[in-house]
Amino acid sequence: MTEDENTSGRTYRVANVAVPARPLEPALYLVATPIGNLGDITLRALETLAGADVLACEDTRVTRVLLDRFGIVNRPYAYHEHNANEAGPRLLAALEAGKSVALVSDAGTPLVSDPGYRLGQMAIEAGYRVVPIPGPSAPLAALVGSGLPSDAFLFAGFLPVKDKGRRDRLAELSKIPATLIFFESPHRIGDTLAIAADVLGPTRAACVCRELTKTFEEFRRGTLGELSAYYDEERTVKGEIVLVIGPPAYDDIPAAVDVDVMLRELALSMPATKAAAEAARLTGLSRKDLYQRLIELKDADGG
Repeated sequence: MTEDENTSGRTYRVANVAVPARPLEPALYLVATPIGNLGDITLRALETLAGADVLACEDTRVTRVLLDRFGIVNRPYAYHEHNANEAGPRLLAALEAGKSVALVSDAGTPLVSDPGYRLGQMAIEAGYRVVPIPGPSAPLAALVGSGLPSDAFLFAGFLPVKDKGRRDRLAELSKIPATLIFFESPHRIGDTLAIAADVLGPTRAACVCRELTKTFEEFRRGTLGELSAYYDEERTVKGEIVLVIGPPAYDDIPAAVDVDVMLRELALSMPATKAAAEAARLTGLSRKDLYQRLIELKDADGG
């Protein structure tokens, strides 16, 4: 890139008015962008996109639509999973040279289920400043619109593609006392809901959030059983989907004292690793956490 590209045209447009972008301090800026409705962009994000010395993105064509909408002439450079090994060091070199680097994903907040996580890690390990520019987030938009409890939640990304993997992962998460949030593809949502109803129970509350912030935005709420019946294999589903599943009923969450009793009993007849694995299967809790708890109990019991 040339010096002219770095210093000229650092403005953005709001309501057809050109606004100058202030110079940015050297840092990696992680800029949240709209997940559908371009009106959700923040003024701080626009100023960062216009003022950055280097603008990196997953897909230059997608980002160009956003930049054109707000009159930003900054040239975007590609950084995605297929070129991260080459592009990542170049972006770190820009930081080393004292430049400001802005990173955006195709939509939403960078580092959430996208290759930007690697760049963020590398920048932190190298000692560079990392600045989040908050804004749109599909998991949070889905949680807010779902009507399900938001005091505790877990974003679990994408479920495994194969049925057994999905079953195992849902079983692993089944007893966590929090609302669960997943990304899902339209052609798998019916199968996923059927598996979730089987593993978590058909009466557990859930919401399928589709095309968030877009023209055909939809929140379909119900139990896992009801939603599974609605999104059966005969129904054609389109658009991007976030699946939100409510927490288990209070009675379904094992008390800590009950888990301790179970661990002690299992440890009488099998090694600690197997005892932890069996307890994880029975309770849905983390095998690693259960193993650590069993070691603590053995230490407390004197052996």
